[in-house]
Amino acid sequence: MSNISSNLKFLRKGKKITQQQFADIMEIKRASVGAYEEDRAEPKYELLKKIAEFYGLTMDELANDVIDDKWKPVPKSNASNLRVLSVTVDGSDRENIELVPVKASAGYLNGYGDPEYVAELPKFSLPMFGQGTFRAFEIKGDSMLPLPSGSIIVAEYVENWHDIKPGHTYVVVSREEGVVYKRIAFKFKEDKGLKLVSDNKTYEPYWVETPDILEVWKAKAFISTQLPEPTPEPTMETLTSMMAQMQKTINAVVDNSK
Repeated sequence: MSNISSNLKFLRKGKKITQQQFADIMEIKRASVGAYEEDRAEPKYELLKKIAEFYGLTMDELANDVIDDKWKPVPKSNASNLRVLSVTVDGSDRENIELVPVKASAGYLNGYGDPEYVAELPKFSLPMFGQGTFRAFEIKGDSMLPLPSGSIIVAEYVENWHDIKPGHTYVVVSREEGVVYKRIAFKFKEDKGLKLVSDNKTYEPYWVETPDILEVWKAKAFISTQLPEPTPEPTMETLTSMMAQMQKTINAVVDNSK
C-alpha cells in the first residue's frame, strides 16, 4: 500500500497552501485533491510525476516513504532509490514477466514507469522464476553474437546499481541508447555510470552516464527460435592440432615431475 494520501496532505500543509491553491497549481479539480488526500483515489502517472517534481522528490519517495517531520530524503544520486517500478500481476497475485518487443522499445522509454503502459505489454510466466521481478526484452543486431538478433532476454530487475557485477550481461535502459543488451566492464561508478561492452568485438565499448540510466536488468535466460547447429565432425587439421596440444601438456607434466 502506498503512502501517497498522507504524504500529499503533509507536503501541502508544509507549503501552507489550501487544497484549492494546490489544485490550481496542478491544473486539476479541488475535489480530486480531496480524493487523493483521503485515499479515495490515486493520481495517475503523469500527475504523480508532476507532483513529485513540484515538491523536489522522486516518485518512489512520494509513493512509498513516510514523509513527516522526521523524514530525510535519500541523496538523488543514490543508485538504490531512483524510481518507481511498475509491474503487473496474475490472478494469483504473482508478478508477470512483461515482454518489451523491439517495436515497443522506443515507446518503453516514455512509458516504463506508467502502470497503464506496462499493463498493455504482452506478458507471460516461467515456472523457474518465482522470486523477484522479471521482464523480457527482444534484442536486435549482431553486437552480442552468438546470441542471434531477435532473441528474447529474460532479466531480473536490479534495484541497487552497486550490486551490478562486472563481466556479467545486463539489459540497460537509457535515454540516449534506449534498450540495449550488453556486458558490464566495471562496477557501477556514481561519477561515471556504466561501461558497456559488446561480445562482438567489432563494436567499441562505451560509457552510459549515471543521469542517463533509467533501468538495469540482470540477464537470467534467453529464448530464441534459432536452434544451435550440430557440432561439425573433426577434420584432420583439428585432430592434428588437438594431438599437438595434448603432446605439449604431457611434456609439461613430465618436465614438472623431474
